[in-house]
Amino acid sequence: MEKFYAYLDRMKFIRRWQLMRSTRDENIMEHSHQVAVLAHALVAIENTLYGGHVDAEKAVLYALYHEVSEVMTGDMPTPVKYINGQLHGEYAKVEQLAVDKIASTLPEELKDAFYPYLQADKSSQEYAFVKAADKLSAYLKCLEELRSGNTEFTQAEKTIRQALLEKKMRAVDYFFEHFIPAFYLTLDEL
Repeated sequence: MEKFYAYLDRMKFIRRWQLMRSTRDENIMEHSHQVAVLAHALVAIENTLYGGHVDAEKAVLYALYHEVSEVMTGDMPTPVKYINGQLHGEYAKVEQLAVDKIASTLPEELKDAFYPYLQADKSSQEYAFVKAADKLSAYLKCLEELRSGNTEFTQAEKTIRQALLEKKMRAVDYFFEHFIPAFYLTLDEL
């Protein structure tokens, strides 16, 4: 009996933003989908408009699996995860153990097809685009909460927006200029 997909299916039970009061819960399954869509968008912008050579397929697959360890660890809130370097380093080891455990549930003959995406190459261009998409997803969550009148996300929106702009990624800047304004519209205005 292979358990890999049963583990992945549990992503829908892992709640994000645990330290924040949210008007709508978000889980890591829907988050991973959104990050994959945003990573694809950022890579498409980079490659099409700016002549980049980023592997879109790799970026999307990294994004789809980027939270898989949290099926075992839960979602560690960012302020806790990065409180100091030692804690972050130890937590990274726990995440790696979780990824290895989940990968071990694949049939031996499929491990090589999946493992590279479960454990992204953190030095790659593709991973940089996934990290930007991950941050962009968090920013969109802030906008959603603020539109719902939840001021709990005011500071997070400012901090995340600043972090995105400091990335100095032209695809992110383009996304902000061309796509972010529509996130302020109602359904009737779209």
